[in-house]
Amino acid sequence: MNISTSLTMNANRHPEKMAISCEGRVYSYKDLNKEVNRIAHGLLGLGHKKGDKIAIFMKNSDHFVIAFYALMKSGFVAVPINFRLTAVETAYILEQSESVAIICDAEFEKVVSEAKTSGSNVQQVIVHPTQTIDGNLSWENIKSENGSEPRVLVMNTDDAEILYTSGTTGKPKGALFDHQRIINVNTSFIMGVELTKNDRMLHLAPLFHSAQLNLFCLTTIMLGASSVIHRDFHPVRVLEDIESFKPTFFFGVPAMYNALLQVPKAQDYDLSSIKTCMYGAAPMAPALVEKSMELFGTDQFYNLCGLTEAGPGGTYLEPRFHKEKLGAGGKAMFLTNVRVVNEYMEDIKPGETGEFIIKGETIMKEYYRKPEETQKTFSDGWLLTGDLATIDEEGFITIVDRKKDMIISGGENVYSVEVEQVLNSHPQILEAATIGLPDEKWGEVVGAILVSKEGETIDEDELQHFCRTKLAGYKIPRKFLYTDILPRNASGKILKYQLRELYK
Repeated sequence: MNISTSLTMNANRHPEKMAISCEGRVYSYKDLNKEVNRIAHGLLGLGHKKGDKIAIFMKNSDHFVIAFYALMKSGFVAVPINFRLTAVETAYILEQSESVAIICDAEFEKVVSEAKTSGSNVQQVIVHPTQTIDGNLSWENIKSENGSEPRVLVMNTDDAEILYTSGTTGKPKGALFDHQRIINVNTSFIMGVELTKNDRMLHLAPLFHSAQLNLFCLTTIMLGASSVIHRDFHPVRVLEDIESFKPTFFFGVPAMYNALLQVPKAQDYDLSSIKTCMYGAAPMAPALVEKSMELFGTDQFYNLCGLTEAGPGGTYLEPRFHKEKLGAGGKAMFLTNVRVVNEYMEDIKPGETGEFIIKGETIMKEYYRKPEETQKTFSDGWLLTGDLATIDEEGFITIVDRKKDMIISGGENVYSVEVEQVLNSHPQILEAATIGLPDEKWGEVVGAILVSKEGETIDEDELQHFCRTKLAGYKIPRKFLYTDILPRNASGKILKYQLRELYK
């Protein structure tokens, strides 16, 4: 078994069933499998060998999916890259991953070509649909006429992908996975959220991100379900497509749900086909979850709390617990063990705060070409996440902060997620982030960076009183700062290191 086996099998099981739809292009499983095979033969014809790394620098599309599965069938290792990165940032990943080729959209050809010249091993730039820079190759020209299965023996123990972390605290690191680990991710997800072959998945988040790629795209194809892919996130178009394409499942980061709720008359769209909503990648305020449940008319919401290095994997909060445990991360996903421990790797007691750690069948092999970082990240087989968490008497885990984002004010620990959830429940605030600001007396005080709702003016005295009714005195923000937009990475996480630099 390998990642692409399910595509081949589904092309035989139900060849005419819709596999993916993107911007008017619709593929049956038979058609998708044939297109994948044609690109696979084309890539093999370039002279690369099994195990070589080939990067993908593309927006969401049918062509991204085809490229990824072509790499899998050819025995190559896929290196999906955030298409928002600069040439310098891209060059670092190409060099660090030892990529020998890169597949990109035409709109990124210039950035990718510039990155290629910066000391990387990249031999070819393959551009979809066609190149404009001399020396690059065209997707259409490398595509083979041969639609048969490639004759490459791919084992479940072979390396499959290198997923780069978001780099919120430094240079991104490449988490290396083999085929079996990703199949385990797919299996765990199917068991956890009860996705079936009759479902239709709406893909909104970037496919270079581990959740959208491994949890949703690859799992959907493994099952033989159908996918509707959006190239970019546009809130109105999302609501329109739910009304017309009738998807049943989708995942969104909190900022996406927030944007959908801001669409005028959003409640007038027919969203009844959606039976299950999932959220994650960043903490989602309970008030935002409740408003989203009202919009979609369903209480079938899952909170997914994991990280790239775990496949992604970690914890999930099932719909049946959302009423009493809203805000919690939940319990362990299938094929995964989780704990919250102190500095001596001892389980903490309920009410205490410790580090969230994970062990299981979905965890990465290593950070590629970073043995020291790999060693620091594992302890007796447990992945040390760097997330601070609590656990209650019933075993439900709640992430409260990143270790590096915790604020220490007057010797008291302040966990930013708790403060942000209070701020985000204020009727005039669209979204908020908290950071520690230097203070002579207290060492640090809580600073709140706020984005107000359109047309609203925030009264700081009233906001202080609002916080005082919900937070201990030392947790209340002492300084309020304002911005039009909070900096985020591709997975929706707020880049607090940028805020700390900006407001230091």
